[in-house]
Amino acid sequence: MLEFFTRLNDHNLPYPDTIHPIIVHFVIAMVLFAFICDVIGYFTSNHRLFEVSWWNMFLATIAIFVAIIFGQFEAGLAKPYALAKSVLSMHTLIGWSLSGIIAAITAWRYVIRLRNPYKLPIGYLGMGLVLAVIVGMQVYLGDQLVWVYGLHTVPVVEAVKDGILR
Repeated sequence: MLEFFTRLNDHNLPYPDTIHPIIVHFVIAMVLFAFICDVIGYFTSNHRLFEVSWWNMFLATIAIFVAIIFGQFEAGLAKPYALAKSVLSMHTLIGWSLSGIIAAITAWRYVIRLRNPYKLPIGYLGMGLVLAVIVGMQVYLGDQLVWVYGLHTVPVVEAVKDGILR
């Protein structure tokens, strides 16, 4: 049984496919949807959307740490070659930073929710926009790692193992 968990497949993973992108897409969707709900709620005075936003940010805060754990594990198994290392390093740095930023914004949102659940300050919406832009940059870097550099794709894993890519 231990051999099953320690043997790597042709994607250089101990399980069938990458888990990090699956979890991180939930985080992306929840953060962006929370921002959209806040903006629409702000301009329509629909406070129910603020509640939807709060729960999305709360769940995104938990999910981003799970995504980072799998991301670190899978990045360690990726054996990135020289061209991909700088993008992977930047993606890792922004990912860890986002975990702190999302947690801080969620805490701020919780305080706002306790004080007045029917109103949001414009500064919070501005910070939500900044967060959406950072998430967009992170998505771009993640896309590059998969679609440009091919981390965890079979041809790239084989090329690294054969010493073609360094």
